[in-house]
Amino acid sequence: MLAGFVDYLKIEKGLARLSVEAYVRDLKQFSDFLQQQKPARVLLRARRQQVRDFLDRLFSQQADGRSVARKLSALRQFYKYLLLDRMIEHDPTLNIDTPRQWKVLPKALSRAETESLLTSKAAPVGGPCHTNPFRRAIAARDRAMLEMLYAGALRVSEAVGVGLNDLKIEQGCVLVRGKGDKERIVPLGRAAVEALQQYLAGPRSVLAGPRSSPLLFIARGARRLTRQRVWQMVRAASQASGRAASPHMLRHSCATHMVENGADLRTVQTILGHADISTTQVYTHVAIDRLKTVFMQHHPRAKRRS
Repeated sequence: MLAGFVDYLKIEKGLARLSVEAYVRDLKQFSDFLQQQKPARVLLRARRQQVRDFLDRLFSQQADGRSVARKLSALRQFYKYLLLDRMIEHDPTLNIDTPRQWKVLPKALSRAETESLLTSKAAPVGGPCHTNPFRRAIAARDRAMLEMLYAGALRVSEAVGVGLNDLKIEQGCVLVRGKGDKERIVPLGRAAVEALQQYLAGPRSVLAGPRSSPLLFIARGARRLTRQRVWQMVRAASQASGRAASPHMLRHSCATHMVENGADLRTVQTILGHADISTTQVYTHVAIDRLKTVFMQHHPRAKRRS
C-alpha cells in the first residue's frame, strides 16, 4: 500500500525524493498513533476524530503550525490516493481545517544584510584562497551562485540543477526547473550576470579539469554540487552580515525586497514559481511589518503619547 502511494507521489504529483520521504515518515507517525488507540486502528480504518486527535497531540507536543500543516497534507494526499484506488469509501481528512500557518512569516535579510553577504570576502569552505587556483575558482563559483540565488530567488535544488544550456547570459536570464519539473524563465540582474561571466571565463574550467559536466555549477573534478555544500557556502558568507543565513533566506529576501520596491504580486509569483498567488501574498505581510518597524524607529511623532 505504501509502495503504491510512493509511486503515486513521484509519478502523479512529481514530488522530489526528500518530499516523498517526509510524507512517508508522517504517515508512519500517524500509523503509530493509531496503534496506541483503544481499540487500535490501522490506516485504512482511521476516522476523522482520530485525525483531529492526532493533530491535537502534535500541538500539545509544541509542534509549530507549519509542521502540523505538512503532516495533514501528507494524510490528505494518502487518503486521496486510497479513494482513487477504491481502497476506502470515506476520507477521514475531509472538513478538517488546515492549521493557520500564515502566521509563520518567512525569514528575510534586510537590504544591508544582503549586501554585506553578497560582497563578503569570506574564504570558500576548506580554507583561504592564497595562490591556490582551485581556491580562487571555488571563490568565483560561490560568488556567482550567491548572486544567482538572490537575483532569481532560486531554491537550492534549482540552483544546483541549472545546466550550462539553461543559462542565457546574453539575454540576462536563466531557465529554471522547479517543483514538479515545471520550467520558468527567471531574469538576472547586472551583478549576477557579471559574476557568472567571471566564473565562466576561467574558474569553471579549472574546477572541471579534463572532465566535462552539463551543469553550470560544479565541484572539483566536474562533480555535482550537493545541497549541503551550498548551505555551508551561504552560512560562511553570511558571517560578514552578523546573521546566520540560509539559501532559502536569500529566496525570501529577493521576494520581500521586490515587494518593498513596488513589484506587483503576479510578477513575484512568476519569478518564484508559485502555483498559487496566495503563497506569494505572505510577502506583503513581511513588507508591511518591516515598513511599520522603520516607521516606528524614524518618524518623529511615531512614539509620541498624548
